[in-house]
Amino acid sequence: MSDQAPQSGLDLPTLYGLFPTADDAPEYQFVPGAAVPSPYHGLLVHDYHMTVTMEAFYGDLVDVRVLAKRQSPEDYARKILLSLQKTGRVVQFGIVRVVLKYCSPAVQQEILAEQTPLGRILIKHAVLRRIEPTAYLRIVPSPAMMGWFGLSAPTPTYGRLAYIHCDHQPAVELLEIAAPAT
Repeated sequence: MSDQAPQSGLDLPTLYGLFPTADDAPEYQFVPGAAVPSPYHGLLVHDYHMTVTMEAFYGDLVDVRVLAKRQSPEDYARKILLSLQKTGRVVQFGIVRVVLKYCSPAVQQEILAEQTPLGRILIKHAVLRRIEPTAYLRIVPSPAMMGWFGLSAPTPTYGRLAYIHCDHQPAVELLEIAAPAT
């Protein structure tokens, strides 16, 4: 599955492993950032929040829909979809794991409420943050992803693995997959 290892220990099987009953993992291969084609390059190859990037690209705010979640005293993980507010079109799938001790109580409360995309929460609370992409992926959507993205055939797309450092701590691990450009 892999042509190139990620730059760090963060990987797709580990993030999917947070949800062991899931059978929706896509086929993937690692690609260099320079090989990610347009429009995915502009959507993924940067160090900005995907919430902000997706909203700017589509010209609409996004809502979060939690597909599955897992919580322990140390961390909180969720599989999510981001969809456009005006049309409901799903524009991103993701898996997020947050180390709760690196987030203030107010940020934790909003994350656990599951009503707001993570990027918007961190921006709202002025959390000092740095996004560190660690790998880019060419994705062949699974049947579940095809349903979420409204596809009739497995149209290739792209994604990234990344960390969000909050107040200089590696607080968040991410898998972010853009909906195929149609």
